[in-house]
Order: sequence, then C-alpha cells, then structure tokens
Amino acid sequence: MIKPGENAAFVCRMEDILNLYHEPYDPARPVICFDESNKALHKHVRDLLPGVPGAVARYDYTYEQNGTRNLFMMSESLVGWRHVEVTKRRRKQEFVQQMQALVDEHYPDAVGIRVVLDNLETHKAYAFYEFLPPEEARRLLGKLEFHFTPKHGSWLNMAEIEFSALATECLNRRIPHAATLRAEVAAWERTRNEDESAIDWQFTTEDARIKLRQLYPTIHA
Repeated sequence: MIKPGENAAFVCRMEDILNLYHEPYDPARPVICFDESNKALHKHVRDLLPGVPGAVARYDYTYEQNGTRNLFMMSESLVGWRHVEVTKRRRKQEFVQQMQALVDEHYPDAVGIRVVLDNLETHKAYAFYEFLPPEEARRLLGKLEFHFTPKHGSWLNMAEIEFSALATECLNRRIPHAATLRAEVAAWERTRNEDESAIDWQFTTEDARIKLRQLYPTIHA
C-alpha cells in the first residue's frame, strides 16, 4: 500500500516515466528498461523419460538443488530489442558492468541513454566511482540518464513484461546448470529479437490522472 505522504513522490516518478514512454522515438537517445530477476537451478536425480508420439517428455518430481543465477534484463521494448545477461551475483559491481556494456557494446553511437529502473540499493551513481577510474565513471554517467520507478510502481518498468515472457516461454521448466540456462536464454533472446517483438505501451499520463486519481494529493486553496 502507498502511504498518503508518499503519493506526491509516486505521482512525480510515475508521470516522468509515462511521459518518457510517449516521447517521439529518438535513436540517438534510446529508452532502455532495466531490471533483475533470478532462476533456481534444479538437477535431475533420475533420467527423463523421452517424449513419444502422443506423450510429452516426463521427469521425476525429485530434484537436486544446483544454486541460483541472476538475470539482468535490458530492453528497448518500444522497438523490439532485448538482452539478458546471466551472472552469479547482482552487486553494485555487476550493475556497473551492465551499464558499461549498455553504453559501449549495445549503444556505442548513442548520444545519451535514458534508463528506466527501480531504486534498488545497488542502482547508485556513486557505485561507478567505487569500481572505475574517475574519468571512466564520469564518461559513463555522462551518457546515462536514470529514471527511477516509484516505490510500489515496478509495473511501470517494461522490463517486467519481458521477464514475464521469458518465464512463460523459456524458464517455466527445470533447468539443471548455468551453462544450460545461458544457452536457453540466449536462444529465447535471439528468437524474440528476430521477431522484433515490441511492446505497445498504451497507458498515458492522462489515463493515470483519471484511473489513478486517488493517488494524486488533494490541493487545498
């Protein structure tokens, strides 16, 4: 639940992101949605029974835990591009590495990159100075413009929609090893990018002011 005193902050960040999504497309300043999730790895204890005509493959209900891997999702959802990186951890160091890759590998020609993300403790600008020389930290931060979702407003991040598709189309089964996870996620990413599966975001600031009017603070004259 959103506390009354938090409403103004929620509305401010919500409208910032909604307006961002509806700006004219600018390839020099792409809007990238960024988020994290995880996948538990479960090894088979017994061999699978292979699929045969009329029956799908079956596996035993018992399994062996084999750790967990973090998933970083970055997506330019309005044009149908996404990338998923599988890592062991999701510390500030990994966050900085993902932002560095976003700038130098995925969008090297961009003048600036608008990044939509939540306000997780690892998502801090000062982290760049903890793990990079100051000139490199400043170079990257000069290219990045962070737009934080409000508390209880993760639904505003289109990366969550991508994670939902990934879970339904790829991760809704037992995956035993990190190498298998990387291969499966890469195959899903490649197929979805080739299909240019974009998100047609319809919810606007005007919609929010009508449908979520209870969140807007009351102004007393």
